[in-house]
Amino acid sequence: MFGNAENGSVTFDGVTMQYMKCGSGRRYLIVLPGLSDGLTTVEGKALLLAPAYRKYWDNFTVLMFSRRDSLPEGFTIEDMAEDQARAMRALGIGRACVLGVSQGGMVAQALAAAHPEMMRRLVLAVTAPYANATVRTCVENWIRMAEAGDHKALMADTAEHTYTERYLRFYRLLYPTLGIGKPADYSRFLVNARAILGFDAREKLHRITCPTLILGGAKDQTVGVEAAGELHRLIPQSSLHIYPECGHAPYEEEKGFYRDVYDFLTLRSVD
Repeated sequence: MFGNAENGSVTFDGVTMQYMKCGSGRRYLIVLPGLSDGLTTVEGKALLLAPAYRKYWDNFTVLMFSRRDSLPEGFTIEDMAEDQARAMRALGIGRACVLGVSQGGMVAQALAAAHPEMMRRLVLAVTAPYANATVRTCVENWIRMAEAGDHKALMADTAEHTYTERYLRFYRLLYPTLGIGKPADYSRFLVNARAILGFDAREKLHRITCPTLILGGAKDQTVGVEAAGELHRLIPQSSLHIYPECGHAPYEEEKGFYRDVYDFLTLRSVD
């Protein structure tokens, strides 16, 4: 029912990374989530995450990875990309399609630029090639909230910058409960967030040689819609699609998001 959904972990060089796995296809799809991974990893969430990829199960084995369990201070997006490459090798994955969302899209850019031989096709969703002014304003505010331990403010501000008004009408009803689920500490979140501020792949994106689909939201208040266009200009063999009514969460707000990704990944004209 859930595409053989399971939770797993991979260990290499003393590093452990959690993943969820579903599907049984001969090709691999690696999914890299955003900054929310700094608050809660994919551990134990296979049954929750797998249904979104139901259409993929016959053609792909889908693995969604969290960043390493213990993130040291000063860990960079490039370090995360190297972890991802080593995790894939440890699991015997030589070449894969990759879907990176938001901060996960930054990790995916670094991975594809450093290891083009490991990439079959790449999808970059609601992400940016560097910490532009929109990104920096959001992330710096979230860092301040996390440092103050104000979980409710952090969650509310994240929602306000992620969803469009049509979704916020519902999510705002949940704001009184946002203090629930506060992490014991924010160290993991802060390392992830600070890594975003230090990221700039603009001089390396020409190294990405695989076919690439860039997806953006016209109402994105987290990375700004201009970021998608900049990625498109800098990445050879890239195509661009902007969802006109979406913000930073087309994977929730746009019904066609997973279909669009699937159609790109399965195009026979591109391999």
